[in-house]
Amino acid sequence: MISVLDQNFSDLNIFLETLKPSKLFILVDENTHEHCLPTLLGNLATEIPFEIIEIEAGEELKTIETATQLWEILAEFEADRKSLMINLGGGVITDLGGFVASTYKRGIRFINLPTTLLGMCDASIGGKTGIDHHFLKNIIGTFAEPEQIFVFRDFLNTLPFAQLRSGFAEMLKHGLIADHKHWNDLISIEHLNPEAIFPFIETSMKIKESVVAQDFKEQHIRKTLNFGHTVGHAVESLFLQNGTAIPHGEAVALGMICETRLAFLINLISEESAENIIKNITRFYPYISISNFSDGQILSLMMNDKKNSGGNISFSLLNTIGEGNFDCEISETTLISALHYYRNLN
Repeated sequence: MISVLDQNFSDLNIFLETLKPSKLFILVDENTHEHCLPTLLGNLATEIPFEIIEIEAGEELKTIETATQLWEILAEFEADRKSLMINLGGGVITDLGGFVASTYKRGIRFINLPTTLLGMCDASIGGKTGIDHHFLKNIIGTFAEPEQIFVFRDFLNTLPFAQLRSGFAEMLKHGLIADHKHWNDLISIEHLNPEAIFPFIETSMKIKESVVAQDFKEQHIRKTLNFGHTVGHAVESLFLQNGTAIPHGEAVALGMICETRLAFLINLISEESAENIIKNITRFYPYISISNFSDGQILSLMMNDKKNSGGNISFSLLNTIGEGNFDCEISETTLISALHYYRNLN
């Protein structure tokens, strides 16, 4: 499922030769069009006809309106069921491209070629596709596996630091929920840069791939991957509503701090473990002020989280560093206490 590409993209070319799609549709945003598409096209050894589809960059474009435009483009170019979509980009492109491909003509094949750390370690893996609606993150989507995921590590050199740091949050999460050694390796990094992160990318990818393989439709253990996301998605959505989007990973880092505090408050982890986790997360991530958002606004959005059922807010928390828990119901009072704890960190 995951293939690390060499400089000639040999595995991708062999894959296309074997699959023999009728036509290729390469989905890019304005950034990957400029920085990554030339590398892909320069190494693409195929006679299969292709079309480039470009959208603007940004989470704000991950909407039903953009999906509709893409369906119309596919129809205009007479894409058939044997077509293949190549999603060349970060999490927005792989989420949106996978959603469009999995719904067009009841599903055409697609592959992910992630260009960001977030895309490589998280969004491209696991078969979750999705779009946002009314500022609710990924509230509409499908479970649809890509035919293959191809990773070209040199794409990380095109990233601004903020995007690199954003993806690193998901790597930290993988260590916290599943692999204590991975967590220790990551927090030993002194300065975040592609060279320092490279050696640990494949471990993170394999952790997520392993969890997903055990529970594709998210009925049990896959829920542990949501650690940090219940609070994180709510805060991310509120910033989107205000027209000031924040990087996904920074929202997740904020969420992991709050949800680590929750785990301590309900006696899942010790205060020492909680402080260790929070200290290391805050070493990598800037404080994000949520003073403009009330507890009620944050709780309201968390109630809309797609992981909930029966009117209760469900959390994925930690039993210890390296072991995740799920379906933890938290009282409103405890949740507000964790939010207040975060507000007082600065």
